[in-house]
Parts: sequence; C-alpha cells; structure tokens
Amino acid sequence: MATTEFIAAIELSSSKATGIAGRKNSDGGIEILAYAREDASPFVHKGNIYNIDKAAHALATLKGRLEEQLGHPIAQVYTGIGGQSLRTVSNTVSRTLGEESIISPELIDAITDENLETPYADMCVLDVAPQEYKIDNALHADPVGVTGTHVTGQFLNIMTRASVKKNLELSFEQAGIKTADLFVAPTALAKAVLTEGEMRSGCALVDFGADTTTLQVYKNNLLRYLCVLPLGGNNITRDIATLKMEDEDAEHLKLTYGNALPDQEAQPQDEDEHTTCTLPDGRAIELSTLDDIIGARAEEIVANVGHQIELSGYADKLFAGIILTGGGSNLRNLDNLLRKTCRLDKVKTIPFVHTDIREAQCTLPKDGTQCTLLGLLALGEDNCCAEEPEEKPRPTTDTTEPSHEQKTLFDDDEELKRQTEEARRQAEIKRKQEEEERKRKKKKHEKDTHQNQGGNGNWFTNILNKGKSIFDDNEDSEMK
Repeated sequence: MATTEFIAAIELSSSKATGIAGRKNSDGGIEILAYAREDASPFVHKGNIYNIDKAAHALATLKGRLEEQLGHPIAQVYTGIGGQSLRTVSNTVSRTLGEESIISPELIDAITDENLETPYADMCVLDVAPQEYKIDNALHADPVGVTGTHVTGQFLNIMTRASVKKNLELSFEQAGIKTADLFVAPTALAKAVLTEGEMRSGCALVDFGADTTTLQVYKNNLLRYLCVLPLGGNNITRDIATLKMEDEDAEHLKLTYGNALPDQEAQPQDEDEHTTCTLPDGRAIELSTLDDIIGARAEEIVANVGHQIELSGYADKLFAGIILTGGGSNLRNLDNLLRKTCRLDKVKTIPFVHTDIREAQCTLPKDGTQCTLLGLLALGEDNCCAEEPEEKPRPTTDTTEPSHEQKTLFDDDEELKRQTEEARRQAEIKRKQEEEERKRKKKKHEKDTHQNQGGNGNWFTNILNKGKSIFDDNEDSEMK
C-alpha cells in the first residue's frame, strides 16, 4: 500500500550515504517506512563532497530505492551538513542606550540581525547559537523586559566554508532532489542522543566517525563549543593496513581484535593462547603488534579531544561527563581511554537515539552509525510525499454503437441527461418539419405541372388529377 504521509531525510557522511523515510506518531515515536544505504567514499572526504557527479548519482539512487519501498514519489528531503571545515566562532554586538531603558524585542532582533551581517572571508554562517546577553554588568538568558543602559549580545556562529555548502547544494540540484531544509548535522545528533539534564549540567558529546571526530560542548542548555578533528576510525584502519593487507582485512582485524587500552586486558595464563591472529591469506600477526598500532592512534585522537575540551573553557564544568557515539565508539576500551586521558569519571556510550523508533519495515544497526540520520529525520516537520496528478480518462477506440444498458461516464449527471434529451427531441421535431416541407413542395410542383398540361389531355383525366390532389391535401392536413 502506498504511503502518502511521511518525512524523508538523507545524510552524507565520510563512509556512507544513507536515506530514510518515517512517519511521526502522536505518542512521539517514529515509525520507519524505508531505509537505503550507498557507499560514499568515492565522492566524500572528511565529510565534504569533492565529486559532484558521483554524489548526485548516489543521491538519485537513494531516492529511487526509498520511493520503491514507499510506493510513492518523494517531493523533498531533509539533510544535514557537517565535515572538517565546520566550526564555531564567537561574536559580540553591543548597543548603548544613553539612558536606562527597557530592553525591547525589536532591539534584540536588531542586534541579532547585525550579528548575521558580520562578514567572514570564504565562510558562511549556517546557524547561530545565542549565548547570554550582558546588560550592564549582569548576564541574562532572556533579556527582553530587563532595564539597563548598555546591552551586549553574545553569539556562537556555526560556520563552514562556502564551497562546502555550495557543493552539497549542487549535488542535490543535479540529482533533481529538492531540500526541505538544511540542518547542522552535529546539532541534530545532539538533540537525538542527549537529554535535557545532560545539556543543562554540562557535557561533551564526542562523535567518533570514519574520517572525522566531532566534539560539542553543552552547558546550561546552550551549545558552547564545536569543532571537527580530521581524525577517525579510518586512520586506525589505514595504520593496520601498513602490515601489507587490504583495507577490508584491516577493518575486520580492527573490529575483531581492536583494543584502545590493551594494558587493561587480563593477560592469558598460557603465553601461546590468543597471542596471534590469522589473516585470510594464511599469515599470522602478533596481537601485541596490532595492539600497539591501534593503541597509538587511539591515544592520539583522544588526546586531541581532551585538548579541545580544555580550549572550550568548560573542562571543569562538565558535570554530566563525556557522551560517546558514532561508529568508532565500538572500539573496545575507548571509553576507558577517555576517562584516563581527560580525567573525567563519567563517560558513557550511546549506540542509539532516545526517541522511540519502530522498525516495522527494516532493522537499523544499533551501533551509533544511525544516530545523526535519525536526528535529521526527527527534526523534519513537513510532509515529503509528492502529490501525483489525477489521471484523465483515456478515449475509447471502440467504434461499435454503445448499448443502452452500458453505463457512460455521465450517467450520474441528471442535468446533462436532461439537456441531452431536450436536444434530441428538438432535433426530431426539426427533422419532421423539414420532411413535411419537402413533401409539400413536391406536391405543389406536381400540381402546377398537371395544370399546365391540362389542355393536352382529355376532360376525364383532368378531373381525376384534381380529385387526387384534394385527397393528398387532406392526408397532409391529418399528418400535421
């Protein structure tokens, strides 16, 4: 059965392009109606599109696969933007009122508009996270109605390179897909996996992806810091591949034997037990060698995360600790490495969103890889189903006379039937009148002809013709 009420979203990450369609229920849950996935490595690097043609082809394929599952065309989709160039930049806008006045909504709107007009070289503002407003010497989250003589608006502008946004828009345009809205992918993820209490108490959200690791810091329900590190799980995979193996084999070893903190693992009593792993080509690799490679790169990534937390200025204010998600979060003991490096006891991994997801049509992986996609879907509000035009009735090629028992398209139109019957009756009356006029003219012509020939015949024939004309006229009168 075709579904005509749904929301569709597409996410382009470094390793995959995923599309999803779902329907929001009255209880706040989301029912998944369609899901599709394509490899994004041929056209995305560190979250940024570099090959528009390949990206457009993958997007069109995703859309087609979703429509096939839905049984209905998609008019528009929601999507998100992320990648290495994404960052936050602080900005302030001040106003001096001259005398103590009440802060009005119009004044706050003017300050906000001035912030958006701030020029940045080769960068564009995607979204703005307002911070507190400083009125005289006090900070206020909601400044409207407060009195003061000087007001300063503090803003956190979420920005990216203009070319990154342009390439994303061109890819969707070339694929013939309309975007309903463009969200900031990391903030959509945060709304999907963080609780209001965690945002209020203060937390660091770490999305450990394939090519990038995104850090967000929240405090008092406001985004305070965002940065994207150009390091991720693929760096570990490529390090393992230096042992002369394919990337697929290296990824398999990472997922099977990977350990971010091997020192915490209990050593086997038998030295020969589980000390090596065997590759598909028959080679054996020491697990200690694998641990050294994985551990070194994991320590580098985590050290950079800890440094960025320090730069945010909220390292000692994160009472909810660190929340870890993303595909790379499945690396064993990564949470313990974060505890050790960042000196925070509260570290937990979130493999799935908090929203109630009902997977009637498909089963989504619960490994942290689908959280951003579901966050984009949850933010969508407008129906993404296309309205198909009504089909017009096709003309029939049957040349046979329709039977009176066959129903026509207009059988239920009483007014049309009445008009048709009246036109048929008038046509029949006109036909009879024309037939009578033709007969009358013919008889008159014959009468005149006989009169002109009356001298040439005998008197008996003339009388007989006159009598016949009289009887013919009487017959015509009766017909009338």
